[in-house]
Amino acid sequence: MKQAKNIIGIIVSVILIVLLLNPQWLPVSAQTAETMGELKLEHFLIQRSGAITTAHLLTLLLAVAVVWLVYTIIRLILAAVGRRSDHAATVTTLVAGSLKYLAVIVASVWGLSILGVNTTAVLAGIGIIGLILGFGAQSLIEDIITGLFVIFERQYEIGDIIILDDFRGTVRSIGVRTTTIEDPGGNLKIVNNSEIRKLQNRSRANSIAACEVSVAYDTDIPRMEAILAEAFPKMYADHRDIYLAPPRYLGVDELGDSGIKLKIIVDCAEPKVFAAKRQLNRDVRILFSETGIEIPFPQVVVHKG
Repeated sequence: MKQAKNIIGIIVSVILIVLLLNPQWLPVSAQTAETMGELKLEHFLIQRSGAITTAHLLTLLLAVAVVWLVYTIIRLILAAVGRRSDHAATVTTLVAGSLKYLAVIVASVWGLSILGVNTTAVLAGIGIIGLILGFGAQSLIEDIITGLFVIFERQYEIGDIIILDDFRGTVRSIGVRTTTIEDPGGNLKIVNNSEIRKLQNRSRANSIAACEVSVAYDTDIPRMEAILAEAFPKMYADHRDIYLAPPRYLGVDELGDSGIKLKIIVDCAEPKVFAAKRQLNRDVRILFSETGIEIPFPQVVVHKG
């Protein structure tokens, strides 16, 4: 849908530019068309003397249409490049965000120049104001600089699963100022880049899903270990879409009050770590039920006096 809107916008912009480049096709006076021709010969740059005319307004519209057309085409190119990889998507998203601000600045300066405003003085004034605001907007500058370091150091990228404080989610966008993270429930967390510290990137390597299960103290441990070793390859064969390798038995993890606690793990991709844990728990429970291995649970004995 968004792609179709962009294409329609480009077509409309091209038609508008063609019409404005040929003012004789428009229902305007000959004088207005001639003035527009003079403005175009000056590349839309003119120091105006006198009142703003229809030609100035039409030429201003032409300049805005050109800037919007160029911006939209570059954004579509960046979107196509960003689909190649997560890193490309991260970089192109940041560039597209910066490009939006640049397009606004170019259109504003160009438009003021068409209307006859001394843009040199305007830019100088903007520079002074920007310097003054810079001292009061240190957090904004820190957000932008931190965002650049995130991109160049590749701390995380779009599509990575990260844990920030107690929030675990997938990075959906990295902007000039903020990063957007989405958790499995679809909730979005928008964080200033400068506030992202001590994060865990869970997408750089395979993850591990763990199953901790207890067996009764009278369990024949060597027999149980042999049953597990025989069952693991079949578990892997049945769930290759979740498991990256056969599960592994790590041994006795703890001697509990009512049972012997075992630990079993399996390699999986980070996006499927919870699914792998649920499936591993299910596989182990079914296996123990079929082979008669008891999983103890607290019981209350009541004596009738």
